[in-house]
Amino acid sequence: MNILVLNCGSSSVKYKLIETDTRNVKAEGGVEKIGMADSFLKFRLPSGDKRVLHLDMPEHTSAVRNILNLLTDKEYGCISSFDEIDAVGHRVVHGGEKFNKSVLIDADVEQMIRDCYDLAPLHNPANMTGIEAIKSVLPDVPQVAVFDTAFHQTMPDKAYMYALPYELYERYGIRRFGFHGTSHRYVASRVCEMLDVDPAKQKIITCHIGNGGSITAIDGGKSVDTSMGLTPVEGLMMGTRSGDVDPGALTFLMDKEGLDSKGISNLVNKRSGVKGVSGVSSDMRDIDAAIRDGNDRARLALEMYIHRIVKYIGAYAAVLNGVDIIVFTGGVGENQAMSRQAICDSLGYLGVKLDSEKNAAIHGEEAVISLPESKVKVVVVPTDEEWMIALDTKEIVEKL
Repeated sequence: MNILVLNCGSSSVKYKLIETDTRNVKAEGGVEKIGMADSFLKFRLPSGDKRVLHLDMPEHTSAVRNILNLLTDKEYGCISSFDEIDAVGHRVVHGGEKFNKSVLIDADVEQMIRDCYDLAPLHNPANMTGIEAIKSVLPDVPQVAVFDTAFHQTMPDKAYMYALPYELYERYGIRRFGFHGTSHRYVASRVCEMLDVDPAKQKIITCHIGNGGSITAIDGGKSVDTSMGLTPVEGLMMGTRSGDVDPGALTFLMDKEGLDSKGISNLVNKRSGVKGVSGVSSDMRDIDAAIRDGNDRARLALEMYIHRIVKYIGAYAAVLNGVDIIVFTGGVGENQAMSRQAICDSLGYLGVKLDSEKNAAIHGEEAVISLPESKVKVVVVPTDEEWMIALDTKEIVEKL
């Protein structure tokens, strides 16, 4: 079955066409700068070479149409007609309490996604434009929504509730939802396959760390706690997001800096984190280079970044009453051996013993990086959210 996976942002669309029986990625790429004069479509050829086409794409429907035209293009295409696309799977960021699993998209589902706009104003409207664009161009092709928040709907109320007046939860749904759920679900499942263990008997801490980051405690295959909250700002220090911060500090800054709600949102989402502390960049490669040049703020930013991760792993080891497996994934987790080493050096009390030589050699590939005598298995598992979206889509469509 050929599944087209779409991840639509406010001015971008990422795509993969996956043949699910063989797990072959037949095509992948993305559109950027939708609605701008210099919009373009970039894609990868089977040879691995990259191409860029500069096209006029004033809105998402034209972007999706150009992606579909590319898939059937005589020179660059991989299918002969749109009829070869069996279904489309969409990443949808926020499903609120309405969705605890992936679903076939119909008019009711569309409305419930719109009902979550207030919870994810930067993401859900963009996700919805992708759904509408496919409906316009391929009206007879079934579509499936896969929610970032769905995996975390197994959290108990003691974990997802905030200590705010209960009526605010009843009135507005103010609670922890968590994100990166598709990634956490994939790596937790995959690591059990790698180690040939029963997921129902494992206590796993999954660390999705990169420019965005979250950590999840998984007990018996179910999410029981996670670091992101009502929005993706809570939790770890990230590339440009602050992570955990005293709300009193924010109200103080609102008064001192004359910030309104949009101003404070911009502060914690775009001006903070690694970039805000270092003054250099949100990219860890740039931070590493700055540290080598003696930049103390870059060093501080990295130390804070590592400290937050270590703190959450410790907290979730307590929540789980022990841990069997720690998984690293995401851009930093998969590729930055130095950060993995620094994190694991602080986990000796859990019985973690890292194979430093093996760890140093691993960049973006599956591997066990702990020593055989380590009480906790430490594993690198590159995430594959698109594959999970394709699998969910296939499972739902096959039942139609």
